[in-house]
Amino acid sequence: MPRIVTERNSDLSEIPTRWQAFIFWLLNDGRYLDRKPGRSPRALDPWRLIPFIAIHLGCLAVIWVGVSWFAVALAVSLYLIRMFLITAFYHRFFAHRAFESSRVFRFIVALLGCTAGQRGPLWWASHHRQHHIHSDTDLDPHSPQKDSFWFSHVIWFLTRDAFSVRWGHIKDLQKFKELVWLERFDWLPLVGLAAFCFWLGDFTAKVQPTWNTSGLQALVWGFFVSTTFLYHATYTINSLAHRYGQRRFETPDHSRNNFFLALLTLGEGWHNNHHRYPGAARQGFYWWELDLSYLGLRVLRRLGLVWNLRQVPSKILEAGRARH
Repeated sequence: MPRIVTERNSDLSEIPTRWQAFIFWLLNDGRYLDRKPGRSPRALDPWRLIPFIAIHLGCLAVIWVGVSWFAVALAVSLYLIRMFLITAFYHRFFAHRAFESSRVFRFIVALLGCTAGQRGPLWWASHHRQHHIHSDTDLDPHSPQKDSFWFSHVIWFLTRDAFSVRWGHIKDLQKFKELVWLERFDWLPLVGLAAFCFWLGDFTAKVQPTWNTSGLQALVWGFFVSTTFLYHATYTINSLAHRYGQRRFETPDHSRNNFFLALLTLGEGWHNNHHRYPGAARQGFYWWELDLSYLGLRVLRRLGLVWNLRQVPSKILEAGRARH
C-alpha cells in the first residue's frame, strides 16, 4: 500500500504536532488524522472547510470587479471543461474503467482534473466505488436516503472520514506511481488554475483593452464563480439524483434519471441507468437521452486518445425499452 494517505497509526503515542499535522494535510497523508484521534469521523475537517468557504466567499468579489463577456465566457468554458474531466475521466474512466487510454494521456487528464477542486483521481475513484458497493445503505458515504440533503450534498466531503483515499477499493490503480504521486499534491493544479486565470485576464486587458476585463475580474469569474458552480452541480448527483426523477430500471438503491441534472452535468443525470450498468462509457442509454460526456469521448476516440468504449449490453437496453 502506498505510504501516503495511510490508515491511522496504531501507535497513538506518536501524535503529530500542529505543524506536522498541517504538513501531513498538505500531502494528503492519513497521519494528519492522528492529531486528534478521538474526534468523530463525521466531524468537519477545518482545513478542508476553510478553502471551501473561501472559494464561495470569493464569488462576492463580482460586486467590485464587475462583469464582461470575456469573464463570463471564461467562467462557462472552465465549468464545461472541468465538468467533462470529472464526468468522463474521474468518473467513467478512473472509477469504472469504462474505456482505455494511454498512460501518458490518463496522467494529463488526471492532472487537469485536479483543477476541479474535488481531490485527486484516486481519492475520487475510491470513494465513488465505496458508494456503488454500498449505495443507499449506512456504508454509503453520501446517501440522501440515510443522511440529510446537505450531508449528502457537500458536508460528507468536508468530514474527517472523507479525508483519506480508500486504498482497498482501488488496487487496480495503485500500480500507477505517477497517480499515487499526484495524490500528494492534488491541490497544486487548483492553485495553478487561479494563477492562470489572473494572468490570462491581465494579459487580455493589455492586448484587448476594449474588452473591459482585468486580472482580478478573470480570477473572480474564471476561478471562484466557475468553481463554485462546478462544485454544486457535481454534488447534485449525490443529493438529488437519488431522490428526484424517473426509475427506468429496478436497482437495489434509489437512483433516478433526471433530464435537468443530465444537462447540468453533461450526462451524469441518467443516474438510474448508470447504477443499472456502471461499467458503460455512456449513461444516456438511448438516443433521446442526451449525454454530452459520451459525445466528447467519441470525439477523443476518433482522435485516437481513448479506445474500447464499453457499451451497454443489448439485453439491458431491451429491458429498459420494455419498461418505458
